[in-house]
Order: sequence, then structure tokens, then C-alpha cells
Amino acid sequence: MKNKIKSILSNYKIIILIFALFAIAASLQSLLSGTKTFHDGGIEYSHYNNYIIFEKSFDHLKENKDLYILYPEEHWDLYKYTPTFAAFFGIFAIFPDWIGLNLWNLFNAFILLIAVYYLPKISNFQKGLILIIILIELMTSMQNEQSNALIAGLLILAFGMLERDKFLFAALFIVFSVFIKLFGIVGFALFLFYPKKWKLVLYTVLWSIILLSVPLIFIDFNQYEFLILSFKNMLSDDHTISCGYSVMGWLNSWFGFTINKLIIVIIGVTVFLIPLYRFKEYKNYTFKFLTLTSVLIWVVIFNHKAESPTFIIAITGVSLWFVTSKKSKINIILFLSAFILTSLSPTDIFPRFLREEFVKPYTLKAFPCILIWLKIIYDMIILKKNRIVIEYNTADSSAY
Repeated sequence: MKNKIKSILSNYKIIILIFALFAIAASLQSLLSGTKTFHDGGIEYSHYNNYIIFEKSFDHLKENKDLYILYPEEHWDLYKYTPTFAAFFGIFAIFPDWIGLNLWNLFNAFILLIAVYYLPKISNFQKGLILIIILIELMTSMQNEQSNALIAGLLILAFGMLERDKFLFAALFIVFSVFIKLFGIVGFALFLFYPKKWKLVLYTVLWSIILLSVPLIFIDFNQYEFLILSFKNMLSDDHTISCGYSVMGWLNSWFGFTINKLIIVIIGVTVFLIPLYRFKEYKNYTFKFLTLTSVLIWVVIFNHKAESPTFIIAITGVSLWFVTSKKSKINIILFLSAFILTSLSPTDIFPRFLREEFVKPYTLKAFPCILIWLKIIYDMIILKKNRIVIEYNTADSSAY
């Protein structure tokens, strides 16, 4: 039985099929669920409201409208992404919703899948196990038509490209993640470990100019300038609202602390940077890999707007860490707590009473990820060349 499970998880064709079926299932569920309201007596909107937000942003861009105001006659909530992402989403918006939504969810799922399989020095069994572990969180993200799986995939792909000295594409993937959601900027920390940093900087500037220019295909410079100003105003107003499933939310719900969010982020950056003083470890694959997992978790737990669908990014970092780690008691306990409280808590498997009375009010979805991130930071600080912190396998490690 054990060998059969290992054989299944090692077979990338089976994993691809599972991911495709889950993406299509998530899309069909949204398409067939009709309409919903976001408050009593409110307007009814499509069940795939987030996809409509993205889709309409492309129309609004072409029509020279403000992307960052409410359009209650079309959808609920604001568009909170860059003008470049609105232009990019035209690829999906040209299709009818039933096609576009399926393509969007498949795109998110397969970018993440390809990214994991592209990681070096990890066996196909480990990769299959990682992908199965994150499947529940991926489904949550796809059921909400979110871009978070795409961001996780781009950051992991960038790491894989850096390891193979493909700096042009590594820079593209990180820059593109920033143009989707700004917190992708943390991914640039990975550049520290690789030579020819001038090339990485040059490529970053090049791709930034290209992606910045994309909206100019549809609008003139004056309208673009207006949109950038409106985007900045929206982000400024948005920063004052809520604490989300984050370190800020945890401190507030457990201790009643209302510390300035910027101070928490600065503390988070400082702790993130502490292990990076170990310059001699910059060529150590384990050290670099742990930094990747730290990045993936950091961008969620220090995001004051983190919601349940955002955690596909963090749980991917958790999964990468755990599957390749020594299976010590503390690592197993931390992982199981994340799997139960982070991945299972939003599902019907988890008792609703516990979710409503404990998980949500006490930000328990984020708490295990916070602990695991601190454990990763600790592992990076104590890492020695003769001390195994992660166990990776060079056998059977080629990307499919």
C-alpha cells in the first residue's frame, strides 16, 4: 500500500490530471452556483464575483474609466490590482465567462504545479506530496477566483530559474508578481544569493519598463497618470481597514494590541533579514531553499489584508519546508497544526462551531504559519554545513 501511494505521488501525469480536475470543478461550482448577496437586502451578484472584478477592470481600462472606484451595478468590492494586471486580464476577458473562468483557474493551478516540478534537487515523490498537501488551499483560492496561486507559482519559478542561471526569466517572474500584488517585492531577496547581480538589476529594470508600458496600449499617458494616482489613494485608504489573518490580526485578537501596521511590517522585515547576515551560507542550497519558504510565508502573515484564499501562498511555503525537512517532533506538530487550522478550518470537514467561535475570532488560521515562519528563521540561523535541516533528494528530481 505504501509503495502504491508513493508510486502515485511520483507519477506527474496523475498529479497533472488531479490539478486539472480540481480547477475545472472549482470553476463549474462557481458558474453553477447562481447569485449571492454580500449583506442582507443587498444587490445580487454573480457567485464568481472576483472574476467579474478582474474581467471588468479590462473593460474599464479600455473605456478610460477609473479602475479604483466602486461599480455596484457590475460587481461587489473594489479592484485592487495594478493597471498592468487589468491589461493582462484581457487575455481571459475576451472569452465568455464559462470559458474565461475555466482558463483562469487552470492557469493559476498549472503555473503553481509547473513551478513545484521545476524545483531542483527534490524528487518527484516529494514534489507530488507537496502538490497534494496544498490542494485544499488551492481549491479555496480557485473557488474565490483569486490570483494567489499564480503569485506563489511565480515566486517559486523565479527560484528555479535563479538556480539554473536563467536570470532574465527569474527577473520577469518576480517583477510580474509585483505587478499583480505589490507584496511580491519580497521575492527580490532571493537575488542576494546569486552572482552577476548587475544582470539581475538590469533585467528587473527592463521588465519593469515593459510591464509599466503595457497599459499604454489601451490608454494615453494622462489617463495612465490619473490611474496611478487613484491606485495610490486606494492603497492608502485600504491600509487603514482591517488586520486580516496576519500577525497584526493575531496580536489584536489575542492581546488587544493595535500597534501601527507599518511598525509590525518593519519588525517583520528585520526578523526576515536576520539570517541573511550569514554570507558564507549564500551558496548553500538548503539556506537558499529555506529563504524561499520564508518569503512565501512572510508575504501572507505580514499582509494586513490576508484572507483565507491568500493562504495558498503561505501553505505552499509550509509544504515545501515540511516535505523536505527532518521529521522531528516539533516539525511534525507544527505541520499538523497548519494542515488542520490553516487548510482544513475553512472546509466543511472542520466543525462549523469551532470555526466560527475560535478559528476566525482568534486568527488561528494564521497562527501555525507564524510559528512555522519563526522556526524557519531559527533553522536558517543555526544552519551548519554538517547539520541537515532539510533533506532533499537529487534522484528522480528532474522537472517533468
